Amino acid sequence: MPLPVRVLLCVSGGIAAYKSLELTRRLRDRGVEVRVVMTEAAGRFVQPLAFQALSGEPVRTTLWDAAAEAAMGHIELARWAELILIAPASADLIARLAHGLADDLVSTLVLASAAPLVIAPAMNRQMYAHPATQANLAVLQSRGTRVLGPAAGAQACGEVGPGRMLEPAEILAALESAVAPVLAGRRVLVNAGPTLEDLDPVRYIGNRSSGRMGFAIAAAAREAGAEVTLVAGPVSLPTPAGVRRIDVRSAAQMLEACRAAAATAEVFIGAAAVADYRAVEVLPVKRKRGAQERLTLELVRNPDVIAEVAADHPTLYVVGFAAETLTGEALLAEARRKREAKRLALVCANTVGEGLGFEVEDNTLTLVDAEHVLRLGPMPKPALAAALVVEIAARLERRE
Repeated sequence: MPLPVRVLLCVSGGIAAYKSLELTRRLRDRGVEVRVVMTEAAGRFVQPLAFQALSGEPVRTTLWDAAAEAAMGHIELARWAELILIAPASADLIARLAHGLADDLVSTLVLASAAPLVIAPAMNRQMYAHPATQANLAVLQSRGTRVLGPAAGAQACGEVGPGRMLEPAEILAALESAVAPVLAGRRVLVNAGPTLEDLDPVRYIGNRSSGRMGFAIAAAAREAGAEVTLVAGPVSLPTPAGVRRIDVRSAAQMLEACRAAAATAEVFIGAAAVADYRAVEVLPVKRKRGAQERLTLELVRNPDVIAEVAADHPTLYVVGFAAETLTGEALLAEARRKREAKRLALVCANTVGEGLGFEVEDNTLTLVDAEHVLRLGPMPKPALAAALVVEIAARLERRE
């Protein structure tokens, strides 16, 4: 989808404010007219002159600018904006917005404008996880605010976890692929991440799935208006706003959780990388290295989560993933085989390995159903998830 012509970029206080300089440049490169408003705290991190140079427009920093307010400048800005984007959005600003305060220029503009509001949170991981912040985000989202991120990783404070502002390219991709409420009223189940199969209290069998694609799909489905349940394997990703999350570890636990959630779902998107095998015997104590040069483990096949859920619920619209090291026609052939064998409505095939699929920011999907083949990407996973949700919604409509 095309970006709005006029974007009001609001910058709140935090070290992530420097990223918004790059965001301003990228928006301008796409032909967007950008006007920047900064909170007083933001000016402690980045000078307004830097935003003025990149946007080509004067920067507003206070509600008490006598020259600008002689003509009710804040109302003019509120009417001018086609989109209000707050990046970064600090915990303090999110709290004030959730409570409807108008005690500075940014919060006043939000209340005075009918433009859609998008926020990109950035804060310490403990501040983000605090129940007050989560409640404030839920309130804003219930009013139609779109929340982008945050990402997880190393933070300026030295801690590691969710709270980093998305990169400018990710924000742009999310804006360009904004999802209309195409799944409004639908109940969607998504599973994501790996499963880990224990060998003993210390060791396990696992895979390299980061869970990013599945989490992005859950977020996109929620933004498309769906009621979303996310069954997640062991990953350190923040729960998408408005999504109900169930954490599991093993394939057996994932099957149990998915079966229960599928009873009330209309769509099941199986993005998890479920382990194919588990140990026949899980030792209660750590397995000692010993003197042997080789060690043989006896494994038994795990349940096929998506196939079993599809068999249990024949009216459920089931979307599977085929993550393969294959390419080209071989990849398509394997996707078709899996779709028919597991009785799936749609299979999303992608090539993994050598920097593809797992543990990367971008991805490519080839959608295979009974009649069509459609390639999506390469693009950032949030944008790809949004495009996939649109395709699923269109196929649901055709089926009905």
